[in-house]
Amino acid sequence: MESLLRGARLVDPQLGLDAVADVLVGNGRIEQVGTDLEPREDAQVVDLAGKVVVPGLVDAHVHLREPGYEYKETIESGTRAAVHGGFVGVACMPNTDPVCDTGSRVQFVCDEARAHGHCHVYPVGAISHALEGRVLSEMGDMAAHGAVAFSDDGRGVQDDGMMRRGMDYAKAFGLPVLAHCQRESLVGTGVVNEGVASTRLGMAGWPAEGEEVEIARDVMLCRLTGCRLHVQHVTTERGLKLVEDARTQGLPVTCEVTPHHLFLCEDDITDDFDTNLKVNPPLRTRADMECLQQALCDGRIDCVSTDHAPHAAHEKALEFELAPFGTTGLETALGLLWTELVSTGRLGLDRLVEAMAVRPRALLGLAPVTLASGSAADLTVIDPDMKTKVEKSWFESRSDNSAFLGRELTGGASDVMVAGRFRLRDGKVVR
Repeated sequence: MESLLRGARLVDPQLGLDAVADVLVGNGRIEQVGTDLEPREDAQVVDLAGKVVVPGLVDAHVHLREPGYEYKETIESGTRAAVHGGFVGVACMPNTDPVCDTGSRVQFVCDEARAHGHCHVYPVGAISHALEGRVLSEMGDMAAHGAVAFSDDGRGVQDDGMMRRGMDYAKAFGLPVLAHCQRESLVGTGVVNEGVASTRLGMAGWPAEGEEVEIARDVMLCRLTGCRLHVQHVTTERGLKLVEDARTQGLPVTCEVTPHHLFLCEDDITDDFDTNLKVNPPLRTRADMECLQQALCDGRIDCVSTDHAPHAAHEKALEFELAPFGTTGLETALGLLWTELVSTGRLGLDRLVEAMAVRPRALLGLAPVTLASGSAADLTVIDPDMKTKVEKSWFESRSDNSAFLGRELTGGASDVMVAGRFRLRDGKVVR
């Protein structure tokens, strides 16, 4: 069916576009952009006055949990949560059971997403077999079946030579390595940031160096191999500086930040010991948090990725030391950025679109989506006036372990169009 999106503010930094106009959609693509467009008689006309249309958001780091952990999340429920949060596509990590380390397992994810997904799903294959860090996975087979990148997300590759071989092979297939930077010999049993937080809370500390040493190693291996390197969930000012220095040397290094590291810090963990604040890497200092916010606003950080990590209620109900790491993020990311940075004037709309739509696609090697005739109709509609209280009953995800429960947000996705079909309409998920 043809759809006419009428009277929205269109924002697309790829085109230098920021204007009120109409968008005519048909056959899964944008047919025309302009003013006073006239649709066919049977077209669906949607009044979007006062709202903002942008190229559809993409999250380059999520955990959909299927196969093996369907009690936490499934491809169906995770993609339902994605469109509820404004995303048209997600890249899912391989730490499932079994691990996504063969072409057939990549194909499983693609088939399930095609049959039951609400948005595009881009599988990420493991670097090493079973994430054990000893033997390379079937990287070529996974690339042939649709893997968009490689990662041992969840723990990272500990052996330097193994990581070097993985990056050599990834480069041969033209795909990036997404690096979870965690030096286990330094991190040990740490669960919170080492320093004031670990001392105050009486829990094992996780030093910033446990992340930064691994970033430095992977940057050097990027120089050695020429493989594109993407640093996942950077959390410290020094870690960010390592990425910046690599780029000044002309190395193909990018990085992402999560909403929970942008808007929470170690001070938020109180003697209530809220396990939804137990994340990997841990929440860092307030100074680190403020540095990350500024770096996102000025473009030094490439992407916002949620690291959406759903867990069942009984798992997060354990003692802090025993509970699993992770918070959900798909449904709150856009609202948090709008509330904390866009509405305050610190983050421009162009920069928001770059960080949540343009650069994630470039990182994953996906075709650009623009607000121009001929582009795929993967679109996110933002309502700047939307009011949301983050409550458990509001989530579409199968899990509700959000670090932002109780927050009141302004701004969010009202509509999402995937390949020309509405998957979110007036804030409600539709098929």
